[in-house]
Amino acid sequence: MKKILDIARVVRSKNSGPYELVLDVMLKNRELFDALRASGQFSPERLAAAYGVELSEIRDIVWFEPANAVKVVMPRRIVSGAPGDSDVYGAQQHAPLLGMEFDL
Repeated sequence: MKKILDIARVVRSKNSGPYELVLDVMLKNRELFDALRASGQFSPERLAAAYGVELSEIRDIVWFEPANAVKVVMPRRIVSGAPGDSDVYGAQQHAPLLGMEFDL
């Protein structure tokens, strides 16, 4: 089993407007990108479980070959800048990804 930081050079999150969050995982090379994609292990079900959200909240998973990257789009739990928002830029929301492991 490989942790996500064993296969990725970048794991980050950011806002995609005030209502959506984008998670980015940039793999270390094309071989790891292809292996992860083919494995089916980076799935909406696993992401929903890692984030404790309903499956329907994983709106999109985009595999971007030119950057060996995968992007996940999901709604923010709290609108950016609203009372109670502790991460206005969405830059600290990638932590649940760091616990994910893959059999590659």
